[in-house]
Amino acid sequence: MTSSRPGHFAVGRLRKAHGLKGECAVFPLTEEAERLFAAGQTVWVLNLEGEAVAGPLTVARSRPYHREWLLTFEGHDRREAIDPWHGHFLGVPPDRLRPPDDDEVWLHELEGFAVRAPDGTPMGLVSAVYDLPSGLVIEVQGPKREVLVPYRKEFVTGVDRKARCLTVAISDEWPS
Repeated sequence: MTSSRPGHFAVGRLRKAHGLKGECAVFPLTEEAERLFAAGQTVWVLNLEGEAVAGPLTVARSRPYHREWLLTFEGHDRREAIDPWHGHFLGVPPDRLRPPDDDEVWLHELEGFAVRAPDGTPMGLVSAVYDLPSGLVIEVQGPKREVLVPYRKEFVTGVDRKARCLTVAISDEWPS
């Protein structure tokens, strides 16, 4: 049996080198950045396909910096050592993350979730998840066609991870 969980979960986006001594700016993609980016923690560099291309790297120093974190890694004390990772991601194994609560879900789990209206009426199944510049969007395959729904709290009003079901706010424009 194969696992549906990826090898590493992206927890930060490597933005750019900061200074000349190997410090890099990382935009956090997790609410656990303070713990995951702490000195002594290990991370992997992931490419856009989610494959580990470097690591494990041990965080030597970290500090919050505006909306980002500034990190240095043991053995990488020059800017040239980290420049090739610009635009890549930092990842950690799934067991290092806090498991989702019952009303939360990992993005890779969303495909196949049932979608229901607030009154329980079936609307379709999630067939794809898209990460667009405007935010996450789920594709819902309905009985006659697919609908794109922004994955935002005003549209996705409920998540039941155990039942693999999303509740969505519907409008008059929802195709029947």
